[in-house]
Amino acid sequence: MSFVVVYDASVLYPNVLRGLLIRIAQAELVQAKWTEQILDEVFTAVRRNRPDLDPARLDRTRTLMGTAVRDWRVSGYEPLVESVSLPDPDDRHVLAAAIRTHAQVIVTSNLRHFPIDALNQWDIEPKSPDEFVRAQIDLDRSAVYAAVQRIADSWRRPPGTVDDVLDRLERAGLVLSTAVLRAR
Repeated sequence: MSFVVVYDASVLYPNVLRGLLIRIAQAELVQAKWTEQILDEVFTAVRRNRPDLDPARLDRTRTLMGTAVRDWRVSGYEPLVESVSLPDPDDRHVLAAAIRTHAQVIVTSNLRHFPIDALNQWDIEPKSPDEFVRAQIDLDRSAVYAAVQRIADSWRRPPGTVDDVLDRLERAGLVLSTAVLRAR
């Protein structure tokens, strides 16, 4: 199996980015992990920022995330939370989950919350979503492109194209990754 990564709430919040990261895991480029606590953060933020969204649909999305990625759930990390130190104490559970699963990478949009010096002792590297996806492209460009294509194919109202997906990913901060995928 490929290397283990923990997805932080910050990268599971944006819909299209979440879809790409899940599809990367489904392609078995990585073994993606997250916790119920991370999902709680994601869906609390979505409900706060988008009160117009149907709560039943959000619950369905959460359930589908759990069925989309095999062995995603991290448990047993809670005793480690108090023993780790990060600039934002509210992020310690993410590092504890990464330690528990022997993850090599934490994928996060909040790199300043996961400084390299705090993660080095655990042999864990923080990566932005753009760095992470770019590395996956280097490993298997066609698998990542196929994941983008599957996202486009899943859009019905209105139908989507690969360029539409890449535009949204670029707006979500994947500037280098989308440039490489556009150059296909």
